[in-house]
Amino acid sequence: MPSSTDEPTVVRVSQKGQATIPKGLREKFGIEAPGEVFVYEDEGRIVIEPVPAPDELHGIHAADHERGAAIERVRELKSEEKRQEAERAERLRPSDDE
Repeated sequence: MPSSTDEPTVVRVSQKGQATIPKGLREKFGIEAPGEVFVYEDEGRIVIEPVPAPDELHGIHAADHERGAAIERVRELKSEEKRQEAERAERLRPSDDE
C-alpha cells in the first residue's frame, strides 16, 4: 500500500457496492469509522467528502463555514437523489403501448 495519501490506491467494491476508504485518507481527513461522508458526482468524478462535525460548524470554527451550509448540501444531495430515483423509475415503468 502506498505510504503517501496522494498516490492512487485500488479499492475493491463489494457486491453491495461498499468500498473501504484507506486508513491514511480517513486519518488525514478526520473521517471516523463508523461515520458519514458526502458522496456526489462532480464533473464526471465521484467525490467523497467528510461531513463536518457539529463542533466544526459551531463554536471556534464557525467563521470558517457558512451557517447551515452542510445541512443545505445534504438537502441538495437528497433532493438530487430523489430526482434521479424518479427518473429511473419512470424509465423502468412499462409504457402504455406495450
